[in-house]
Amino acid sequence: MQTLPDLRTILAGIRWVLVGGMALRAYMPERMTLDIDILVHERDSTAVQQALLTAGYMVIAQLSIGGFTMSPPVASQMPIDVLTRADPWLDRVLDAPTYDQAGYPVLARPYLLLLKLQAGRSQDLADIQRLLGMTPHHQRPPIRDLVAQYSPEFLEDYDALVTLADLEFGPPIDPANEASMSDE
Repeated sequence: MQTLPDLRTILAGIRWVLVGGMALRAYMPERMTLDIDILVHERDSTAVQQALLTAGYMVIAQLSIGGFTMSPPVASQMPIDVLTRADPWLDRVLDAPTYDQAGYPVLARPYLLLLKLQAGRSQDLADIQRLLGMTPHHQRPPIRDLVAQYSPEFLEDYDALVTLADLEFGPPIDPANEASMSDE
């Protein structure tokens, strides 16, 4: 598991979640990444930037998608991309995050899939496919409904990624079916 600076302390009192490569470790085997991506509500952008500046980080770039990149005070640490958004679902998700094995708040799986689908970079699409391969079958329809509600233009892409995930990893096994199969 890659180590993170203690953002829980640095960003105390501010709602934030991991997204990107670091968030995936809450749902599947971790993959290597070169930065830390966090998501905050855009109204908290100034508070997050100030907290990171106080911790010794420096702003090195503005992100075209909304947000900024902070360089760490220690060269061996990873930079932090702070994504800022104001999606209608964001407050609800920031109030009830999922947590990874190290206790860091992570964007809930359906919204992480939605965010990666909206980003559409090749690594995001690969992440979606791997993530879907490890998503129980009964969780897929609500994720599809979420995509239909907030980004219907990506519905065909989502369906194609589900198909590709099933071809690569096999159809997901539901925990209820897995338990009944082991009883046989």
